Amino acid sequence: MLIEVKSLDDERLATYTRLTEAQLRNRLEPQMGLFIAESEKVILSALSAGLEPVSMLMEERQLGCHAQQQVLQRADVPIFYGSREMLCSLTGYELSRGVLCAMRRPTLPSLDEVCRDKHRIVVADSVVNSTNTGAIFRAAAALGMDGILLTHTCCDPLNRRSVRVSMGTVFQIPWTYIGQSPADWPGWGMQQLRQLGFRTAAMALCDRSISIDDPLLRDE
Repeated sequence: MLIEVKSLDDERLATYTRLTEAQLRNRLEPQMGLFIAESEKVILSALSAGLEPVSMLMEERQLGCHAQQQVLQRADVPIFYGSREMLCSLTGYELSRGVLCAMRRPTLPSLDEVCRDKHRIVVADSVVNSTNTGAIFRAAAALGMDGILLTHTCCDPLNRRSVRVSMGTVFQIPWTYIGQSPADWPGWGMQQLRQLGFRTAAMALCDRSISIDDPLLRDE
């Protein structure tokens, strides 16, 4: 459903223009939470992973792109479009390559579901920078990691910047949070990892660090 918009004051664009990341996440009703995917490549990756689009906002010159065509196949998803001049007044829009898509947040798997029958899992502890979070997902994908676990003190991987920096790998690698609150790490979380058969190794720059080639890190 194509809808031309003339102003960013249009109430139908509130998801893109007025809601903060916290409001999009919707802590009171997580099942109603949204996130913003930007750029056609990232949106196509999210759609391929089965995520549900709610609406799109795009430049008029982008009409007909593959992401739009896929969304058009789904009933009742509004696709808003307008001039580049108007949309560039939206903070950060210049980085989106012309297309934004609001999507439903997925239901996260349990820790056991992420780790079951897996061999290598990344644990991200207190990574509060969204760019770093996205970069961790890209690096994990490049290294063939089986999943990612995050402590509750980490930045949201579905933060708009994290999603963009991850280049869509946040939709490809299984991930979830450790426990229900920050208090569940490291005690409860480490116990769960041991019970699942994992040995843990921390990456740190300190005098006690050992080489990645050290025999202690080899599989038994």
